[in-house]
Amino acid sequence: MKFLPTALPEIFLIEPEVFEDSRGYFMEIFRENVFRDQGPPTTYVQQSESKSKYGTIRGLHYQLSPNAQSKIVRVVDGVINDVAVDVRKNSPTFGKHVSVELSSHNKRMLLIPRGFAHGFSVLSESAIINYMVDNYYAPDSERGIIFNDPALDIDWRLDSSAIELSEKDGLYPVLSNAEVFNIRDDLYE
Repeated sequence: MKFLPTALPEIFLIEPEVFEDSRGYFMEIFRENVFRDQGPPTTYVQQSESKSKYGTIRGLHYQLSPNAQSKIVRVVDGVINDVAVDVRKNSPTFGKHVSVELSSHNKRMLLIPRGFAHGFSVLSESAIINYMVDNYYAPDSERGIIFNDPALDIDWRLDSSAIELSEKDGLYPVLSNAEVFNIRDDLYE
């Protein structure tokens, strides 16, 4: 398993070692000792899955402390444009984002630590996305940023006429008006 750096030093693109033969393939998705050595200090406690159709944008979501979440995101079927935004107010990369293509074909995963908002757009007819998180979903701590905040300048790789959002995702504020983290917060207490 390779942990590849991205434009934001805390976020890693993970390339699993895939063993293929005439029967299909095998790969490790998670191995505690490898993640412990490479990623933030954490224990994953919940695994979730979603299915979305083409044009769907989910996000940008995050949870505030003490319920902040680190995520490992992978695609079981389909193709997405996966995005993580630094929402740590005093960070030198505050408001910057990483955008990567994850697919069932490339089998890559994205490790997003606490202090980052997450979202994705579905580029294939549909996509099934699997998430591992290190803190439970806490509705009272959930926050978000509107997907089309001009200050973020995210290319979702979709025509605007194809975009579908949940009502909640369409009501989030721009980053400058959002409740965010202070970089001095200990996100891994």
